[in-house]
Amino acid sequence: MFPVSCINLVFQPLGIERLLVMPQLRGKNVAAYLDLRSRGIFDAGTLSKLNLKILRGIVLQDSKDFTKVWTKSSKSTIFYESGRIYFENYQCCFSSLPSEPQLLYELPKRSKAEKIEDALLCQCPLDKGLPTPSDQKPSLLALTSNNWLYRFSAVTGQQLEKVYLSPHHKFRYLGWDVSQETFYVKSIQNKVTSSARQAGFNQNTLLYLAVFRVFPLQLVGVLEINKSIFGSTVIDVVLSQGVLAVSHSTKTVKLYSFEDILNKYIRTELVLGEPCHSEGGKTVGEAPFGIPVNIHINECPPVLFEVSCFDNGVQIGGHPWHYIFTLPHKKHQGSYRICSLKDNTLAKHGIQDMKCCSLESDWIYFHPDDSGRIIHVGPSTINVLKILSELESDAQFDIVKEFSITAHRDDAASHINVTSSGRTVKRRFYQLDDDPDRETFRMVEYEDELDLLAVVEVTHREDEGKAHVRLHDNNTGALLKRVPLVESWDVTYSHELFFDRDTIVHIEQTKNNNFCCHVYKISRGQADE
Repeated sequence: MFPVSCINLVFQPLGIERLLVMPQLRGKNVAAYLDLRSRGIFDAGTLSKLNLKILRGIVLQDSKDFTKVWTKSSKSTIFYESGRIYFENYQCCFSSLPSEPQLLYELPKRSKAEKIEDALLCQCPLDKGLPTPSDQKPSLLALTSNNWLYRFSAVTGQQLEKVYLSPHHKFRYLGWDVSQETFYVKSIQNKVTSSARQAGFNQNTLLYLAVFRVFPLQLVGVLEINKSIFGSTVIDVVLSQGVLAVSHSTKTVKLYSFEDILNKYIRTELVLGEPCHSEGGKTVGEAPFGIPVNIHINECPPVLFEVSCFDNGVQIGGHPWHYIFTLPHKKHQGSYRICSLKDNTLAKHGIQDMKCCSLESDWIYFHPDDSGRIIHVGPSTINVLKILSELESDAQFDIVKEFSITAHRDDAASHINVTSSGRTVKRRFYQLDDDPDRETFRMVEYEDELDLLAVVEVTHREDEGKAHVRLHDNNTGALLKRVPLVESWDVTYSHELFFDRDTIVHIEQTKNNNFCCHVYKISRGQADE
């Protein structure tokens, strides 16, 4: 399961109606769609869906191939999000939208004290007007080593805003509370030195959280996470979907309502750029004052939900609400329980265990397509599960397999060796499920606009790993296309893969702790030459 710092509280809506293609358009080819589009027959929503339908058809055509068009290396970690590739700690940004990535901007050189530690990409809302023109365009929120929070234009790199956070607390991490609406900045944890501990000094403050709204950038408040309030065993905190998730060394996760905390414990409303009257009129968000703590929690808030789990990992989602966790004992690692959030009842078939014999554990998560389904990924099998209500009782739910994706393996042949003399020898041991010689699933990516699952399969051939990206239909699991990656795939290093419309981005760690980014684009196949 994921550690609490990566808790995925996927609060699914009650139901998402799928857009339906107009009945009169069924069976029409791309040329017919384009003709109707040129005559302005569709509204904006229908037009957008038809454009994506056309693009999906093009991507899946046998005559169209993904070709590597660009490669770039870096000595620092490379990041990708929404068509932008970031190098040199977000200093340098390339757009992956053109046929070959192009430089968007490069920020001025920064000193080590001004290094960008973390960043979030903000996409502007389309449903409301905002105070300034810059708010209507995407921007990059960047947190620096010296406690400044910057907002840059995501297109030009121009500095739009900056906020000084604190001269006392070292802020290091950025995270979304509600994506594209509210975010938080988290400080490093306060550590008590051994000499201070021996002297009887007790540090109850674990860390600080500063919470903001985006578009426009507004302060919600700053709060202290104190062990005297949340318990001496607290080890980490995240904010997600309006819920404060607190992890404990006792392998327990407790959830609190952040809205209730705001309503009850906020002392002073602070506004960025305006004076703080309780601090002698100092300006909020300017150096050297920063932003003072204005949310003072003096007692433990009511616990919304509590669960004991392995590695402090819990996920919440589905319809109706369920949660996934592993019992807090090492022997249960790899066995996942799916329970109703309403009454903690274990669902029928709610224990999912692939019984893998592998170096890396299988993993499970709620499907990001808002369908309420669950994806369970093992070395050779991917199960897509759905939550069904029992006919005789709405209180009992059943976990049913909707479809499976399996790797192609000849297990019988893998246990037989033939010597040079032609003698057949059977192996006395079995290979691991993720043995390099066997086709193994390494990651799964969902492309929401094309409604496709991209599955990375890796096989070791001729002393190097070779990877393919398999494109599967999200509703049936049917294999629609296989895309070979040109570069080798070394399983001993970390990898990331992104599938974004007509683009595949592969970011890999290489030797000597370097990184490399490979970009693939749909190109014309031989049949079209």
